[in-house]
Amino acid sequence: MHFTKPAWVIHKDSAKSEQNPKRLSIFSIHVHPDGSRIATGGLDAKIRIWSTKPILNEASEQSGKPPKSLCTLTMHSGPVLTVRWAHSGKWLASGSDDETVMIWDHDPNARGRVWGSDEVNVEGWKPLKRLPGHESDVTDVAWSPGDRYLASVGLDSAVIIWCGYTLERLRKLDQHQGFVKGVCWDPVGEFLATQSDDRTVKIWKTTDWSLEAEVRKPFEDSPGSTFFRRLSWSPDGAHITASNATNNKGYVFIAAVITRNTWTSEISLVGHENTVEVAAYNPHIFLRNTSAPVSTSNICSVVALGADDRSVSVWQTKSARPLIVAKEVFERQIMDLSWSWDGLTLYAASSDGTIAAFQFDATELEGIATRADQEQYLAKFGFVPPPLPDGYSHVSSNPQPTPMPSAANGFSFEADNQEEKVNILVAKRAPKDKKRATLVGSSSSIPSAGQTASISAPPTAGPKRVQLTQLNGQSSKPTPIAPSRAFSTSSFPAPEEQPFSDAMDIDIPIKKFGEKPAEVPIVKSISTWGAGGLVPQPRAWTESSRPEAILPVPALVSYLTVTVDDSSTDTFEAKNTEETKTIEVIFSQGKEIFWIDYLPSPVLCVKATSRFSAAALQDGSVVVWTPTGRRAMPTLCLGSPCSVMEGCKNSLLVITTTGQVYSWNVKKQAANFPPVSLLTLYAMSPNISIVSASIRENGVPIINCSNNVVYAYDSSLSCWIVLADRWWSESSEFGQGRRRSSISSAAGRGVMASIESSIAPSLEEATSDPLRPEFWQTIITLGHLETRIMSARFLESPQEFKQALLQYAKHLAQNSLVGMAEEMIKELLGPVYRRPDREDAWSPTVVGFSKWELLKEVLLVFARNKDLSRLAQEWQETLKKATDDSY
Repeated sequence: MHFTKPAWVIHKDSAKSEQNPKRLSIFSIHVHPDGSRIATGGLDAKIRIWSTKPILNEASEQSGKPPKSLCTLTMHSGPVLTVRWAHSGKWLASGSDDETVMIWDHDPNARGRVWGSDEVNVEGWKPLKRLPGHESDVTDVAWSPGDRYLASVGLDSAVIIWCGYTLERLRKLDQHQGFVKGVCWDPVGEFLATQSDDRTVKIWKTTDWSLEAEVRKPFEDSPGSTFFRRLSWSPDGAHITASNATNNKGYVFIAAVITRNTWTSEISLVGHENTVEVAAYNPHIFLRNTSAPVSTSNICSVVALGADDRSVSVWQTKSARPLIVAKEVFERQIMDLSWSWDGLTLYAASSDGTIAAFQFDATELEGIATRADQEQYLAKFGFVPPPLPDGYSHVSSNPQPTPMPSAANGFSFEADNQEEKVNILVAKRAPKDKKRATLVGSSSSIPSAGQTASISAPPTAGPKRVQLTQLNGQSSKPTPIAPSRAFSTSSFPAPEEQPFSDAMDIDIPIKKFGEKPAEVPIVKSISTWGAGGLVPQPRAWTESSRPEAILPVPALVSYLTVTVDDSSTDTFEAKNTEETKTIEVIFSQGKEIFWIDYLPSPVLCVKATSRFSAAALQDGSVVVWTPTGRRAMPTLCLGSPCSVMEGCKNSLLVITTTGQVYSWNVKKQAANFPPVSLLTLYAMSPNISIVSASIRENGVPIINCSNNVVYAYDSSLSCWIVLADRWWSESSEFGQGRRRSSISSAAGRGVMASIESSIAPSLEEATSDPLRPEFWQTIITLGHLETRIMSARFLESPQEFKQALLQYAKHLAQNSLVGMAEEMIKELLGPVYRRPDREDAWSPTVVGFSKWELLKEVLLVFARNKDLSRLAQEWQETLKKATDDSY
């Protein structure tokens, strides 16, 4: 077996230099059915497609043929947690932290330069459909046999079934009680299996989507801190291998093997020193005796496991010991595994930002059954899949036979003296007379991902190619390998021959309030804006009167665009045409232009919500429109250019280059508070800078700073307040690290959870705590929870407020803090006897909750503690009297 670890497969931090790139975590990897490509999804919110030949063949890597990187897809606005090719190879499904599933289709016209970078897409993939429906991170997706269905799971505890042809949502299964982190299909097509943080594996019938069985036993003591619980179904349909299982009350980490029909787990794969994160079966059935026919007694399977101990093991079900154990091949835990269709190459991805390939010889994995024998064996189950939707098929209407590749992993050679080509995929061709256009970066119209702590590792100085040996030392004669699937060909040019152009003809007239032009304008920088046009020269400032700029001015470009909230069709655009000195803003609904306006000064920033559209101009003014194109407010003159513009519902936030913060309610045409300066924050540290800014629906501005503190402006206190501080993560029991916590899915996607995770330390930044006083952690945790309670109340996040309040109550009970507990009870109970003639600031509700209802839950927490039980009983009686009208 050969092991390869290519250093050039990387998801990198765009903020770092090209000479010293920072690796970001790779969460998912999957091999195309023809073996010529792999797709990876990472923390950079991108999907990258790579050639496999340079990974597996050193000569190909050195020659650069075929190209290493084939395509970069950038429509997701959050880290991409899962990528899965359809069995047909025509579609790619991806799931992300942005709560969506995206389906990608091959498009020969989508090739070209990647927006915002020097990368070039050798082949084109376009977003076919966006599948909204999840309310939190999408952690895993899986295509059913024949691509009849697509299943997606996420941190909202939901399992959603989509039609694999129409891509319509068919069913939502919501019986899990925790984050769902893994999904797989029965190769027969009869069942679906999902695995969740509620410590269960659930089996669902595909005929009516009812619950067939629930497996709990091997997961009762499993840890809840893993990124994924990826499980896999054996190709013979007989077993499911599930990750994150334990024996001996949680002290032995195992992968549990669940038997079909009985749904019991009597077999365990033992040996990993930490939690098993992912299981992946080889797609082939193996024969125990190659001379005997295929039968239940003569078949076995091969399964690979990846764990948090940084090792990968490969097991064959006929043996009690693993075939291969590769230890410490990564710096951090294994996130995903994927087998090539020929069954001889295993790919692994790690959170350290690298991937590895394990290439087996036919002598090491002997007895691979043919695909025909495998399908004949599965037919014995007698399951009849549902009929396909009328008029739909994943098979090309005019298939063209493809010669079998002479080299493994999907690379073909027409002649020895010709260039290598990546296997060509079939896609619908555009009409010949249609103009080709280079798309403006698709990510520009999608909200950017929040600031997330990244995981990095020093780049490897070249690929690692080492020879590993089998543990059992056995070898045998080569066995013929089942041929891989044939894919249709087209006239798609070789990667080296593809024409690219940085400029194009876009002389297509815009029909006012008519159709939007098909071509998207090229974005180019405007270094100077002449004085002879419509724009007056700015007045010269004297040194004594010029405000000092502390934030950068956005670059002046010829074209800006933004989508309206989460809409994929409504867009707001601005065009700064330097030649004619014309500044135009356009609001479009789909392909139709809804309204147009012209402005006297170039546009620096644009923002649009469902309630308004806004543009910040170079002369320091801001213009706001209603959804129909009417001016919603007078032109706002701020005195200096806008550096940051954000919006949420009716609230608009603008931060100028001089650090002035403005917040308006567009509907009320009023300011939420008088302008306030960022200089207060800048004075707290000599090197502080703004990382990101946002605004809440209630008009509260949130500022994330480089000192790892998040601030908000409280108009009632007339000062900036601290919402979250990374300092809590070092000692608080509830400080967020990079791991996924086991909090409820609703709160897990709340504003406070997002804020704290944005400043949480990465794994490499975590350090061991120095020697602290005895009660250090207890006191720090109290302060952290008190801050979280006040922040959640200020940001009007009800579920997070309630969760933090109950966590605080439990912490008081655990440490028997009677005085604090009683004071908390009195605050929630309020005055027992009210005097009408006395002003009382106490309110019976907080963030929409009744304080008395919250007090009932808090008292139940206190009642379970022996030191606070008497106190709880006394106040329960008082609360009962207060709520009883007869008293």
